[in-house]
Amino acid sequence: MRKLFTKAFILPLIIAIAVVLVVYKINSKPPIDHVSLKYPIKTVEIITAKTLSFRSRAVAFGSIEAATTLAAKAEINGKISYIHPDLKQGASLAQGTVILRIEPTEFEFSLEQSKAGLASSEHSLKQLEVEQKTTQQFLKIALRNFEIGRKDLEGSAKLLTQKVISSSKYNLAEQKQLQLQQQVEDLQGKVASFPSRTAVLVAQINKSKAQLGQSQDILNRTEIRLPFAARIGSVFVEKDEYVGVGGKLFEALGLEAVEVIAQLSLKQFSSLLVIDGDQELQLQSPEQIQSQFKNINLDVNIQLVQGIEENTIWRGELMRISEAVDPTTNTIGLVVKVENPYDGVLPGKKPPLLKGMFVRVEFVSTVIQQMVLPRKTIHQGRVYIADKDDKLEIRPVMISRKQGELVVVATGIENGDRIIITDLVPVIVGQPLKMILADEVEKQLAIDAFGASKNGDAK
Repeated sequence: MRKLFTKAFILPLIIAIAVVLVVYKINSKPPIDHVSLKYPIKTVEIITAKTLSFRSRAVAFGSIEAATTLAAKAEINGKISYIHPDLKQGASLAQGTVILRIEPTEFEFSLEQSKAGLASSEHSLKQLEVEQKTTQQFLKIALRNFEIGRKDLEGSAKLLTQKVISSSKYNLAEQKQLQLQQQVEDLQGKVASFPSRTAVLVAQINKSKAQLGQSQDILNRTEIRLPFAARIGSVFVEKDEYVGVGGKLFEALGLEAVEVIAQLSLKQFSSLLVIDGDQELQLQSPEQIQSQFKNINLDVNIQLVQGIEENTIWRGELMRISEAVDPTTNTIGLVVKVENPYDGVLPGKKPPLLKGMFVRVEFVSTVIQQMVLPRKTIHQGRVYIADKDDKLEIRPVMISRKQGELVVVATGIENGDRIIITDLVPVIVGQPLKMILADEVEKQLAIDAFGASKNGDAK
């Protein structure tokens, strides 16, 4: 019993002493120094926002086609008597080269007949002109004789009244005067007929000339000449083969220019239509379209898609747009022309542009002033900015266009804003910043915005 009492008293005493010792220890320690915590200063790279000379760029693809194509067909029936030895697929021939002939003998005979008919009609007209002049002279003489006979008849009438001559003598004089009158009237009728006879011969001559021209034209069609310098495509005939009207002869592709029909989305196409900033385009008539296209002044760069060095570029010109939008791809065709596709050929580096080559077509618009930033500075529609107190600010922006690694900002950024281009993790609004100006990034941004290609080829 006594042992139990002793344990019940000692245990609480020990606990009490321990508590007192702990409290004493705590109270005897010096106070802890408190340190006020601040955000750590973050070192970031920045660029200064400013409007730049910007050119919209759009890329489309298409295949090379000849700008001028000749699909020669026979215009007359006949046997082919001559074919140029180089009339073979892939050969190049000069303008004016005689490519082939159709046997001309029959048509030469027809031409000679037409010439003979024309010569005969012209000779008849000359004879008629001579006859007309002679008849007019005869008429003048007959009129003089008639006038003399009339005076003689008047004198005979007086003599008859005076009974100087007999009636039979007067009758002879009167008969002679009637003969002279008939001669005059015959000649007058003949002279009057000359205009109609001349008209008939002139009509006949015109008909003969038309026949001669037709014969000459048909004869000319027996010989086929190249109207332009060309490469030969398919050849469909051989020598001594008979061809009918409309029969295929050969195909020729012009050497002076080629065309590409590049398919471009409507959104990309609309971004290229810029004239002096915000000026509207008027495309209601063909005249307006041609005029506005000249003002748009797009630069067009063409590259082969495969197998050629990157900096091999052909300059093109936008000629026209297709008449309708492709409903399947929602794209519009832009027809680009490349002059002299065979000039400056470098083996292994720059080949000629041949029909069927698949090419990349880059369109670059005229210069406009825009707020342009690197695409990496946009974070889910927001931009990180160093404010006037050198602290982090997050600002929402509106993007009007994305182009490669660039974005065009419509609203939210002003000239002089300091844009952070460094990735921040974590992102804390108000975080103090130490800034380093990225000069090289600013320079490259200006170059890219202006439209310099990867090849350093800018205009």
